[in-house]
Amino acid sequence: MSALNRAATSAVLALLVALPVAAGDAAETPILPPAPPWDGASRSLLAAADDPWITPAEATGLVASPSYEETVAWLQRLAAAAPEVELTSIGRSSEGRELWLVVATADGVFTPQALHRSGKPILFAQAGIHAGEIDGKDAGLMLLRDLTVGGTKRALLEQAHFLFVPIFNVDGHERRSPFGRINQRGPREMGWRTNARNLNLNRDYAKLDTPEMRAMIGALNRWQPDLYLDLHVTDGVDYQYDVTFGWSGRQGYSPAIATWLDDVLRPAVSEHLAAAGHVPGPLIFAADNESVEGGLFDWSAAQPRFSDGYGGLRHLPTVLVENHSLKPYDQRVLGTYLLLESALRVLGERGDELRRAVAEDRARRPQEVPLAWRVPEGEAAETVPFKGIAARRVASPASGGERVEWTGEPVDLEVAVFRPTEVAASVRRPRAYWIPPAWGEVIERLALHGIEMERIAAPRTLEVEMYRLEEPRLDPQPFEGHARVLARPVVERRQETFPAGSVRVPTDQPLGDLAVALLEPASPDSFFQWGFFLEILQRTEYFEAYVMAPMAEAMLRQDPELEAAFNKRLAEDPDFAADPRARLRWFYERTPFFDSRWRLYPVARE
Repeated sequence: MSALNRAATSAVLALLVALPVAAGDAAETPILPPAPPWDGASRSLLAAADDPWITPAEATGLVASPSYEETVAWLQRLAAAAPEVELTSIGRSSEGRELWLVVATADGVFTPQALHRSGKPILFAQAGIHAGEIDGKDAGLMLLRDLTVGGTKRALLEQAHFLFVPIFNVDGHERRSPFGRINQRGPREMGWRTNARNLNLNRDYAKLDTPEMRAMIGALNRWQPDLYLDLHVTDGVDYQYDVTFGWSGRQGYSPAIATWLDDVLRPAVSEHLAAAGHVPGPLIFAADNESVEGGLFDWSAAQPRFSDGYGGLRHLPTVLVENHSLKPYDQRVLGTYLLLESALRVLGERGDELRRAVAEDRARRPQEVPLAWRVPEGEAAETVPFKGIAARRVASPASGGERVEWTGEPVDLEVAVFRPTEVAASVRRPRAYWIPPAWGEVIERLALHGIEMERIAAPRTLEVEMYRLEEPRLDPQPFEGHARVLARPVVERRQETFPAGSVRVPTDQPLGDLAVALLEPASPDSFFQWGFFLEILQRTEYFEAYVMAPMAEAMLRQDPELEAAFNKRLAEDPDFAADPRARLRWFYERTPFFDSRWRLYPVARE
């Protein structure tokens, strides 16, 4: 393609980003709702066109976002010029790309141990876990410039350290095109949601399938940050807010952390954003994802497959940031800059309070551990003020029904909000879990999470509780590379011998709640429900009718109670009565030849 053609193509793509409806092939032009005009004071953060440290995105007027190679090259140039910055690799992606962590510190030392010795709190922010949602990368580059060579925000590094992963899903980031997200206004080209194996990293915090997530959890374990920010762009309904953010609520595993985030971080960040012309809001989603008529769902009880749910469970203060996809890219990037700046300032000023909250939550040992939450039934929905956008319903010849049409007009509403504050499932906390060495994949992943365990060198026999998994049901379609499975756990008390190499996982540890959530089969993100124990659901020994039939007849003659139970089953279940194989299986299951470990969950509770 010639330089002239490239310039023309760039101009057309810029027009597509700028206009709600652009001319051209209808199949290549999403018809987005109109964007309200915006000219916030945060535009003053942009570097001048002749600034030698202008970021690649600023050089395009925050219309385009740089490639992986361009991003890394700019950061390497910054690290060479700024003594406060060092790049370190935390691992590699599925396709072999480095996952870069930028360490920014005024102390000139760049190891986890040195940063912790300084006593200053640590902010860890990641961008691009969904690589099309890349606002955080470009905001982070601008902030790193201003913390160091730019000098305008250098004082912030005197109070807190800043760790930044500019691109988490690096392989998805390089699957770049103008057609990544149909409902997002810019940048000109954007990456893809999933990684090279089509796995969503923000569904992988609990199960740890991907090398990217294993690298990230390893980094969190090594650097032990005080505050963790996960930077996204949302989708769904239109509204006035341009930056929304939230976390696991006070009903969850980390109530002291949630209180600090509610009472300290949110007001400070919101005030800073509003003062610069942005509209900050809470992390909410429309119940039907099409309009706010059906109410809003409060995202404060996320499962640990998600960043904020995982953070709450391991008592790591975690903020999920969702910029609004229908706002222009420059507005979103500048809002993210302000959020990062404000979080760094608040952490530097009041990080000691947050550390006390973390210590309080890590010391909690609730006897009943929640596994899931739900919206309370029978209670009137709470209504909250909501900065919405006017909408109307119009006929859609394509769908044959109606569609929502957003007008772009701001409107203040009162909207119902549904909050999952009631425990839907819980389990009594065991003293420990026991896992035989045959299940090494599970043991390995527990260790990757940083969960403490002890391995026995000789066999040990114990009285334990174990689950028999009744009525197992596999999902008909795969999800995130797994066959999801549900079952009804029934407790059995057993004497069990654990071979050498088995591990004992105590729950009296800071990550004890995480161990419970991963090992209880009723937990939605347990290793069982992710399909790591499918082998126990299959039968491996069978019977022949010529052996089982005369044996069953002898059992009936010898045991009147068995005969009565059999006759009752015949009378109550016509399908069973008409199935010779099922009838003989009924007897087989009552012999010592039947596999006593069929559907027995091998992880025991001490």
